[in-house]
Amino acid sequence: MSTLLRRDPRTMVPDLIEWFEEPFMTLRPYLAQPIRVEDYLTGDHYMVRAEVAGIDPDKDVEVTVGSGYLNIHAERYDQTEGKHRSEFRYGSFTRSLPLPPHVNEDDVTASYADGILTISVGLHPEKKEALKKIEVKGAK
Repeated sequence: MSTLLRRDPRTMVPDLIEWFEEPFMTLRPYLAQPIRVEDYLTGDHYMVRAEVAGIDPDKDVEVTVGSGYLNIHAERYDQTEGKHRSEFRYGSFTRSLPLPPHVNEDDVTASYADGILTISVGLHPEKKEALKKIEVKGAK
């Protein structure tokens, strides 16, 4: 199994920033990831697992694939009334992920269980082009 590893090029210490996520996000909001994901390659599929708890998968999430990107758009609504305290995030959330080469956009499936959206994107087998030997002629 292969693992895709991405680093945020805008910061030198992305893992350290994640430890202190909440205090720094107000100062540098572009570092925030409203939809947390994990992705990996397994066999002939690119797998993405997205954390989107508290949504209705039939109405509140949209997954699209095109132009080399996988896009996830979700909405979570607050339905409580009166005074209350909440650390949950509500509203619209969008995340775009670059797809690996050779994706099969006709082979994409998505499922939702226990707050996790799992997306499987099929990959075309890489075609290894045959090498063509070129004869080198010497000068006469």
